[in-house]
Amino acid sequence: MKIAICPGSFDPVTLGHLDIIERASELFDKVIVLVMSNSSKAGKTAFSVDERIELIKKCITKDNIEVDTYSGLLVNYAKEKGAVAVVKGLRAVSDFDYEFQQALINKSLNPNLETVFLPANGDNMFLSSSLVKEVCSLDGDISSYVPGEIVNDIYLRCKGDK
Repeated sequence: MKIAICPGSFDPVTLGHLDIIERASELFDKVIVLVMSNSSKAGKTAFSVDERIELIKKCITKDNIEVDTYSGLLVNYAKEKGAVAVVKGLRAVSDFDYEFQQALINKSLNPNLETVFLPANGDNMFLSSSLVKEVCSLDGDISSYVPGEIVNDIYLRCKGDK
């Protein structure tokens, strides 16, 4: 069984994230959406790790996709789960610079782990969780940026932060 991991903070999950996850699920037998608990983002996230997991689960419809969390090195988690690949979405050249460095360090730590880059769908190239949160906090319409199943959850959080 070929297992891939789609890691990220997903704060919140966007249509761009879902596009990459679903496309990865067509390429691999199993995809683990891994909500990373990043200490550098502690206190800066809109949703807790558990809330982000629940938001993603509301949006997942395919049986070969599961959601998990981890706070250590991605390569250690991948080895533990028997994953063969990390799948990352790329929106722009600037994404590639950062993700390429990550891929190289992961490869040096675990030579059996490949990184697969999927280009963002043209409709989602500009989309990020940060932009969604900013638009929402300014009372903008985010319905075309996030899955319909979680629009209200995000609006409620934005309204609660005011």
